[in-house]
Amino acid sequence: MTLDEALSRATVPVPEAGAVFYGLGRNASYEAARRGDIPTVEIGGKKMAIVSAIAQRLGLETKFGRAA
Repeated sequence: MTLDEALSRATVPVPEAGAVFYGLGRNASYEAARRGDIPTVEIGGKKMAIVSAIAQRLGLETKFGRAA
């Protein structure tokens, strides 16, 4: 997944968010999510990263405009 693809979605899987936004591997991504460094929501038992919250922290814009 590219940065542009991630920014066009509301949520992405935690490992992909960690890789795209922070350069982290799978385990480090889940650890960052557990600590709250990667904001998440659980959907059907699957932990997903919230793109707008990550974009706001990093000063990026999503497809939907600047993150609130």
